[in-house]
Amino acid sequence: MIRKARRYGLTALLLGLSSFSIAAVPGEFVNTIEDAQLMGALKLDGELFHVQGLELDGQRIWVTSVDGGRRKGYIHEFDRATGKFLRRLELTDGARYHPGGISISGGSIWVPVAEMKPDSSAVLIEIDAKTLKVRRRIHVADHLGCVAADGDQLVAGNWDSKLLYVFDLTQNGAVRTVPNPSLTHYQDMKVMGGQLVAGGSLTWWTGTVDWIDMKTMKLTKTLRAGAVGPVRPFGRGGPYTGEGMAIDGRDLYVIPEDGPSRVFHFRLEV
Repeated sequence: MIRKARRYGLTALLLGLSSFSIAAVPGEFVNTIEDAQLMGALKLDGELFHVQGLELDGQRIWVTSVDGGRRKGYIHEFDRATGKFLRRLELTDGARYHPGGISISGGSIWVPVAEMKPDSSAVLIEIDAKTLKVRRRIHVADHLGCVAADGDQLVAGNWDSKLLYVFDLTQNGAVRTVPNPSLTHYQDMKVMGGQLVAGGSLTWWTGTVDWIDMKTMKLTKTLRAGAVGPVRPFGRGGPYTGEGMAIDGRDLYVIPEDGPSRVFHFRLEV
């Protein structure tokens, strides 16, 4: 996300100037994704800005991105077979123009759209996956950068995902917060088989995919990830798990590059 540049400041900038390779920091994980085989990559044919979230079904791919210069946020739809651009919906909501990681459940795509600063505000937007019409908006008094949907339950991460918000939509949106059990700054998350599967970055060159038990909110599994270069701020790449991520069984999909973007398909070994 854009805030990474602020977080690592001058040190990261000097490292970036010295080398844009994914092996710039000795001792860090420099492969693609641990215990995963790269199956291929699909180029997305359409305008994207700074990529944030990824979701897909059997026919379509959805990507959120933020145009920081114009302060506008979007969700873009592509054909899954060809990568052809189909349509997009602007998500800008006043001062809230930063869409985050997204999740689909029950025919709805959930998208957080937040102000571009911590301790601010966000709106969770429920969008009909077929029509891209807005079904519902839930206002939250914090920056939210990602959301996972599972029926009537939502889990969302705030700035750097230091806190995870758990929403119960059957109880008028009752919410509780739990600390992130990982050091990873989650960018995208999904619910699968009673587990919260969340991907994000640790540094400009590394990230993880984590599995968190939904009942206990305890970390149960972690896979390390390297980066695709050249990395930001001068390139358009970064950690494979640092931006959009989707998962379907053993099939993991990530979109680590700003536009023009590719969706990388990995097959998990375990």
